[in-house]
Amino acid sequence: MKQLIDTAMGRRNGDLVLKNGKIIDVFSGNIFTADVAITDGKICGVGNYSSDNEADLHGKYVIPGLIDTHMHIESSMVTPAEYAKTVMPHGITTVIADPHEITNVCGENGLKFMKKSAETVPLDIKFMLPSCVPATPFEHSGAALTAEDTKRLAPDFFGIGEMMNYPGIVNCDEETLSKLIGDRIDGHAPMLTGNGLDAYISAGIKTDHECGNTEEMLEKISKGMYILIREGTLSKDLAHLINGLNPYTLRRCMFCTDDRFIGEIHRSGSIDYCIRESIELGIKPIDAIIMATQNAAECYGMKQKGAIAPSYDADIIISEDLSLTKITQVYKDGILVAQNGAALFDTTPTDISSVINSVHLPKITPNFFAFMPKSEFFPAIELIPDTIVTKKVSAKISDSLSKVCVIERHHNLGTKGFGFVTNYGIKNAAIATSIGHDSHNIIVIGDNDVDMAEAVNALGKSGGIAISKNGEILEHLPLEIAGLISTKPAAEVISQHDKLCKTAREIGVTDGIEPFLSLAFLPLPVIPEIRVTDMGLFDVTKFEFIE
Repeated sequence: MKQLIDTAMGRRNGDLVLKNGKIIDVFSGNIFTADVAITDGKICGVGNYSSDNEADLHGKYVIPGLIDTHMHIESSMVTPAEYAKTVMPHGITTVIADPHEITNVCGENGLKFMKKSAETVPLDIKFMLPSCVPATPFEHSGAALTAEDTKRLAPDFFGIGEMMNYPGIVNCDEETLSKLIGDRIDGHAPMLTGNGLDAYISAGIKTDHECGNTEEMLEKISKGMYILIREGTLSKDLAHLINGLNPYTLRRCMFCTDDRFIGEIHRSGSIDYCIRESIELGIKPIDAIIMATQNAAECYGMKQKGAIAPSYDADIIISEDLSLTKITQVYKDGILVAQNGAALFDTTPTDISSVINSVHLPKITPNFFAFMPKSEFFPAIELIPDTIVTKKVSAKISDSLSKVCVIERHHNLGTKGFGFVTNYGIKNAAIATSIGHDSHNIIVIGDNDVDMAEAVNALGKSGGIAISKNGEILEHLPLEIAGLISTKPAAEVISQHDKLCKTAREIGVTDGIEPFLSLAFLPLPVIPEIRVTDMGLFDVTKFEFIE
C-alpha cells in the first residue's frame, strides 16, 4: 500500500506510466487527457506523472478492460488457454464463466480441468459453480451436482451459475432452493413475468440474460434485476432490446456473449463487438463502454475493476477510437498481454486424461432411426433465425421436414427421442454432433436413416461434428475434450469449422439458420417452446412431454 501511495504522491516512480492518453471516465461520462501511473498491477494515479518506464500514447483512448458477464468457454470449442489468446486482443480482460457444459458430461473432473487450464493464462476467468447439472429431470446427463455437492464446492467458486430451473424455484422445490448459496447467483428465466418473476427474484437471483423483448426487460429491471444483453453466435438480442435503454435503465444493463464460437470472436470480436453494435444502433460510445465495464463490475461486486481510477486493477485497453476497431495494446494487471491483435503470452498444456473418450455408444444401424408419427398431423419444431427460441407448429409427413433424434451417450442407456424440424432444409444428408445443450447427448438430423447412422458412427468416442452424404463422411471436426472442446489451436479449429459450414450450405441447410448451434440447442428443455431430449419430444411452456 505504501508503494501505491508514494507513487500517487510522486515520491516514487511508477512501474509504468502511460503518458498523454485520453482517459474514459466511466463515473462522469467525461473524456480528458492525463497520464496513468501503475504500480504492483494497480492504477495509483491519473494526472501528471513520470517514470523510468513510460509509454507515450499520443492521444489514444485509455479504456477499462472489458468484462463478459456470462459465457461458456466450452461453446468456443477451444480450451480456456486458446480462448484467452483469442479474446484478450479484443480488450476482454475478465470473463464470468459458467462451466456447466463440460460438467454435464464429466462432472467434477470437468470443473477441475477448466480451472486448471485457466491458471495458465492472464485472462481473469471467474468461474461460477453450475446450479443445474442436469438442467432438468427430462434428460440424461453424464453427471449430476446435488445440493450437497453445491454446498461442498461453492466456497471455491465466484458464485452460483445460471439457475435454469425456474419452475423448481417458484414451486419451492427443496433440492433446488438448497443450491442458492451466497449473494451472487445468476439467473435464467425466459418469459417469466408477474408473480412468478417476483418469486424468482425473492430467492435472491438478480441477473437475467434471457429477455425476449423490451417489455420483459423493463419489467425485470423495474423489479431490481440486472439485464445481461446477449450477443452470441446464435442468440442476438441487442437489436430488439436496445429500445429499452434510457439514462435510467442503462445503469442496470451490461453485455454478455453466452455461447460464441471462437471463429466469430477472432473475426468480429466479443464484448467489443457488442460496443460497436450498440453504437451503430444509436447508443453513445461512452455509454456502451460504461455498460461493458463499470456496470458489469458493480453488478458482480468487483470493486477493483471497471474504471481508470486510483486503486483499480490496471486492466487497460489502448485504442485509436471509441468503437474499439483499432485496439493497439491491452494491459492486464499492468502487464502488456496483447498488441495489434496478437496475444503476447504463452500457455502450458493441461492434462486432459480425465475428460476424453466421453461418447459411449454401440455401432448404430439405419434401423435405429425407424420412426414414424402415429397420426396424420403431429407437433413439429420450427427453427427461428438468430434465436434459440423455437415455435411449436402442426405438420404432416408430406411437408419438407427433417428428422431429428437425440441419443443418450454417457452411460449407454439406449434412450432416444425423436422429433421433426421445419426450416432446416438438409437434403440427402445428415449432421451429427455431440454438442447438445445442456446434457450434451448425441443429436443427429437428416432426411434419411443411412446418413444419420453414418454421421453418428463417425463421431466415435471423441465426439465432435460430422456430416454424411450418400453414406460417406464429408467432414468431421473431432472435439476430444468431453465431446465439446478441441485440443487443437484456435486457427485449426476455425479452419475446420469453416469447412463444415461450407459443406452444410452445400447439402441444403437453410440460409439464416446456423447449421450447428441451432441443432445443438434443440435438446435444451428450458428454452421455449418445444424441444427434443433423449427421453422424447418436450413442451417447454407446459413443462411436460408430448405424446
